[in-house]
Amino acid sequence: MDMTEKTVKKNYVYQGKIISVRCDDAMLPDGNPCKREIVEHSGGACVLYVQDGAVLLVKQYRYAYGELLYEIPAGKLEKGEDPCFAALRELEEEAGIKAEKAELLFVDYPSPGYTNEKIYIYEAKNGVKTAQNLDEGEFLTAEFVPLERAKQMLKTGEIKDGKTVIALLSYFARESV
Repeated sequence: MDMTEKTVKKNYVYQGKIISVRCDDAMLPDGNPCKREIVEHSGGACVLYVQDGAVLLVKQYRYAYGELLYEIPAGKLEKGEDPCFAALRELEEEAGIKAEKAELLFVDYPSPGYTNEKIYIYEAKNGVKTAQNLDEGEFLTAEFVPLERAKQMLKTGEIKDGKTVIALLSYFARESV
Protein backbone atom coordinates (compact mmCIF):
# COMPACT_ATOMS: atom_id res chain seq x y z
CA MET A 1 0.00 0.00 0.00
CA ASP A 2 1.34 3.42 -0.98
CA MET A 3 1.24 5.70 2.10
CA THR A 4 2.97 8.63 0.39
CA GLU A 5 1.43 12.07 0.79
CA LYS A 6 1.82 14.32 -2.25
CA THR A 7 2.71 18.01 -2.12
CA VAL A 8 0.23 20.02 -4.18
CA LYS A 9 1.59 23.49 -3.38
CA LYS A 10 4.23 24.84 -0.99
CA ASN A 11 2.96 28.00 0.72
CA TYR A 12 5.68 29.93 2.57
CA VAL A 13 4.42 31.84 5.60
CA TYR A 14 7.80 33.00 6.92
CA GLN A 15 11.36 32.86 5.65
CA GLY A 16 14.08 33.67 8.20
CA LYS A 17 17.81 33.17 8.70
CA ILE A 18 17.46 29.89 10.60
CA ILE A 19 14.04 28.54 9.67
CA SER A 20 11.30 28.91 7.11
CA VAL A 21 7.68 28.02 7.82
CA ARG A 22 5.25 26.61 5.27
CA CYS A 23 1.59 25.68 5.29
CA ASP A 24 1.38 23.34 2.32
CA ASP A 25 -1.59 22.08 0.39
CA ALA A 26 -1.12 18.32 0.20
CA MET A 27 -2.97 15.17 -0.76
CA LEU A 28 -3.39 12.10 1.42
CA PRO A 29 -2.82 8.59 0.00
CA ASP A 30 -6.60 8.17 -0.38
CA GLY A 31 -6.79 11.33 -2.54
CA ASN A 32 -8.29 13.63 0.10
CA PRO A 33 -6.76 17.11 0.46
CA CYS A 34 -5.00 18.18 3.66
CA LYS A 35 -2.77 20.91 5.06
CA ARG A 36 0.77 20.25 6.32
CA GLU A 37 2.62 22.75 8.51
CA ILE A 38 6.37 22.41 8.01
CA VAL A 39 9.36 24.10 9.61
CA GLU A 40 12.28 23.99 7.17
CA HIS A 41 15.74 23.90 8.77
CA SER A 42 19.12 23.33 7.15
CA GLY A 43 20.03 20.76 9.80
CA GLY A 44 22.77 20.53 12.35
CA ALA A 45 25.82 18.57 13.36
CA CYS A 46 27.14 17.71 16.79
CA VAL A 47 30.03 15.79 18.23
CA LEU A 48 30.57 13.52 21.21
CA TYR A 49 34.08 13.84 22.59
CA VAL A 50 35.31 11.64 25.44
CA GLN A 51 38.81 11.96 26.88
CA ASP A 52 40.41 10.47 29.98
CA GLY A 53 37.13 9.18 31.42
CA ALA A 54 35.19 12.41 30.93
CA VAL A 55 32.78 13.70 28.30
CA LEU A 56 32.94 17.20 26.92
CA LEU A 57 29.72 19.13 27.52
CA VAL A 58 28.85 22.74 26.87
CA LYS A 59 26.42 24.65 29.05
CA GLN A 60 24.35 27.21 27.20
CA TYR A 61 21.22 29.26 27.84
CA ARG A 62 18.50 28.25 25.40
CA TYR A 63 16.00 31.04 24.95
CA ALA A 64 13.14 28.86 23.66
CA TYR A 65 13.16 26.86 26.91
CA GLY A 66 14.30 29.63 29.24
CA GLU A 67 16.92 27.29 30.71
CA LEU A 68 20.62 26.54 30.83
CA LEU A 69 21.14 23.21 29.07
CA TYR A 70 24.00 20.74 28.93
CA GLU A 71 24.77 19.66 25.36
CA ILE A 72 27.53 18.19 23.29
CA PRO A 73 29.12 20.77 20.95
CA ALA A 74 26.77 21.44 18.03
CA GLY A 75 25.83 23.91 15.37
CA LYS A 76 23.71 24.64 12.33
CA LEU A 77 24.77 23.41 8.92
CA GLU A 78 25.46 26.04 6.32
CA LYS A 79 23.89 25.41 2.90
CA GLY A 80 25.76 22.53 1.22
CA GLU A 81 28.16 22.09 4.16
CA ASP A 82 29.53 18.64 4.95
CA PRO A 83 28.09 17.60 8.35
CA CYS A 84 31.37 16.03 9.51
CA PHE A 85 33.25 19.24 8.78
CA ALA A 86 30.59 21.19 10.68
CA ALA A 87 30.82 18.89 13.72
CA LEU A 88 34.61 19.22 13.87
CA ARG A 89 34.32 22.99 13.39
CA GLU A 90 31.90 23.26 16.31
CA LEU A 91 34.18 21.15 18.54
CA GLU A 92 37.00 23.60 17.95
CA GLU A 93 34.89 26.78 18.11
CA GLU A 94 32.95 25.86 21.26
CA ALA A 95 35.55 23.88 23.19
CA GLY A 96 38.92 24.71 21.71
CA ILE A 97 39.63 21.11 20.68
CA LYS A 98 40.80 20.27 17.18
CA ALA A 99 40.26 16.71 15.97
CA GLU A 100 41.23 15.47 12.52
CA LYS A 101 38.33 13.08 11.95
CA ALA A 102 34.99 11.98 13.32
CA GLU A 103 32.78 8.94 12.89
CA LEU A 104 29.06 9.25 12.16
CA LEU A 105 26.99 7.57 14.88
CA PHE A 106 23.43 8.55 13.92
CA VAL A 107 21.29 10.84 11.83
CA ASP A 108 18.51 12.03 14.13
CA TYR A 109 15.11 13.29 12.92
CA PRO A 110 14.20 15.31 16.05
CA SER A 111 10.55 16.09 15.25
CA PRO A 112 9.40 14.38 12.03
CA GLY A 113 5.80 15.51 12.46
CA TYR A 114 6.55 19.11 11.55
CA THR A 115 10.18 19.72 10.56
CA ASN A 116 12.63 18.43 7.97
CA GLU A 117 15.60 19.07 10.26
CA LYS A 118 18.26 16.34 10.45
CA ILE A 119 20.93 16.30 13.14
CA TYR A 120 24.13 14.43 12.32
CA ILE A 121 25.66 12.97 15.49
CA TYR A 122 29.40 12.23 15.35
CA GLU A 123 32.08 10.97 17.71
CA ALA A 124 35.59 12.39 17.57
CA LYS A 125 38.76 11.24 19.35
CA ASN A 126 42.38 12.25 19.82
CA GLY A 127 41.95 15.99 19.70
CA VAL A 128 44.52 18.62 20.56
CA LYS A 129 43.88 21.74 22.60
CA THR A 130 43.51 24.99 20.66
CA ALA A 131 41.64 28.17 21.53
CA GLN A 132 37.89 28.50 21.97
CA ASN A 133 36.51 30.77 19.24
CA LEU A 134 32.81 31.44 19.85
CA ASP A 135 30.55 33.01 17.26
CA GLU A 136 29.42 36.59 17.84
CA GLY A 137 26.52 36.54 20.30
CA GLU A 138 27.31 33.01 21.48
CA PHE A 139 27.79 32.54 25.22
CA LEU A 140 28.61 29.13 26.66
CA THR A 141 31.02 27.28 28.87
CA ALA A 142 32.74 24.01 27.99
CA GLU A 143 33.73 21.47 30.60
CA PHE A 144 34.74 17.85 30.91
CA VAL A 145 32.26 15.90 33.03
CA PRO A 146 33.32 12.53 34.46
CA LEU A 147 31.45 9.71 32.74
CA GLU A 148 29.89 8.47 35.99
CA ARG A 149 28.57 11.97 36.66
CA ALA A 150 27.19 12.14 33.10
CA LYS A 151 25.35 8.83 33.72
CA GLN A 152 23.79 10.34 36.84
CA MET A 153 22.84 13.48 34.92
CA LEU A 154 21.01 11.28 32.39
CA LYS A 155 19.22 9.32 35.11
CA THR A 156 18.07 12.46 36.95
CA GLY A 157 17.03 14.31 33.80
CA GLU A 158 19.66 17.02 34.22
CA ILE A 159 20.70 16.39 30.61
CA LYS A 160 17.57 17.14 28.57
CA ASP A 161 18.90 17.82 25.08
CA GLY A 162 17.87 15.01 22.72
CA LYS A 163 21.02 14.82 20.59
CA THR A 164 23.14 14.68 23.73
CA VAL A 165 20.99 11.97 25.28
CA ILE A 166 21.25 9.89 22.07
CA ALA A 167 25.04 10.32 21.88
CA LEU A 168 25.60 9.45 25.55
CA LEU A 169 23.26 6.46 25.58
CA SER A 170 24.98 5.15 22.47
CA TYR A 171 28.38 5.61 24.08
CA PHE A 172 27.37 3.87 27.31
CA ALA A 173 25.69 1.01 25.41
CA ARG A 174 28.85 0.41 23.36
CA GLU A 175 31.09 0.59 26.41
CA SER A 176 29.04 -1.99 28.34
CA VAL A 177 29.28 -4.66 25.61
